[in-house]
Amino acid sequence: MAALACSQTISRSNSSTPDCSSPRLHRTRDALLSRTSFRRALSSWFRKHGRDLPWRHTTDPYAILVSELMLQQTQVATVIPYYERWLRRFPTVQALAHASESDVLHAWQGLGYYARARNLHASAKALSERYGGIFPRSSSELQALPGIGRYTANAILTFAFGQSVPIVEANTARLFARLLNLKTRVDSGEGRDQLWDFAAALLPRRDAALHNSAVMDLGALVCVAGQPNCGVCPVRTFCRAEAPALLPMKQARTPLKLLTEDHLFAATSRGVTLEQSQDRWRGMWILPRLASSSGQRRVLYSAEFPFTHHRITLRVCEVPPDANCSTDLQRTFAFGEVASIPMPSPHRRALDALIRARTRDAN
Repeated sequence: MAALACSQTISRSNSSTPDCSSPRLHRTRDALLSRTSFRRALSSWFRKHGRDLPWRHTTDPYAILVSELMLQQTQVATVIPYYERWLRRFPTVQALAHASESDVLHAWQGLGYYARARNLHASAKALSERYGGIFPRSSSELQALPGIGRYTANAILTFAFGQSVPIVEANTARLFARLLNLKTRVDSGEGRDQLWDFAAALLPRRDAALHNSAVMDLGALVCVAGQPNCGVCPVRTFCRAEAPALLPMKQARTPLKLLTEDHLFAATSRGVTLEQSQDRWRGMWILPRLASSSGQRRVLYSAEFPFTHHRITLRVCEVPPDANCSTDLQRTFAFGEVASIPMPSPHRRALDALIRARTRDAN
């Protein structure tokens, strides 16, 4: 196998008269040739098979930030229509900075993990206030913004500003771990450092954005999770993986916790009563919560949904005669208003089903 895995240790001696017969110089030469061959094979594959994604047609750092935050925990196919709608609604940093949190959460509705929307909104405000809406061009300044870590900062720097900086995310981490046959957990400090060092060693001095897009696509399309498609991999001759299906190594997943949450369907001819969440979906409207200590109740709707390390059963119950459905956090909305307010998807689906059933029963 080529000496690709050792390329991050290439010597940069300042000697003006190197010993051309030294083993270290031979290793350096081989590593340089190996990296060049790797990049050439990768680039050739990417020109034929790379994904055509809307955020690859722009160098606007704001649009790239939007795409990167949306792509966290969400698949590309799901993100594309949200990304396009978002930029129509909030086309600039300033437009987002001046929007209300309610409008921001409503536009994000359906993507889940709403902390991403709040961080994006907070970053837009910070950019507008501190930098006049202009993105800084240093990783440290970008990482000082809410929700922006090393990967997102470097993605902005390489895709918006053409800087030659490495990126490591889920797809590239998996690819690099297999190329290196890395036996260290990629979610450990040591493992992350090795991946970032390797990513930096592979970087070309020019066209870093093209290179970074290519390694991400190779991980997403060929070096996939589970059983990779090694037979069609353009860089398989550089790969050291002995058992690729077992890589990358990670900490065992936390077992899912099972929860049951009871809510109320409180509807009259005037509309439906909803409650503004103060915790998980802060700022969004949900069906009013029913204390678990309440007595027997008739369940009108039940469904499960995942939330981080939980599997939650949402049960919506008939309003019991002794229920207190009036708090400062509750408000009655006309049925025609419901579509325009921010609601988490599990509660939106439940409410839509219950309103349809109510309408059907009334007829």
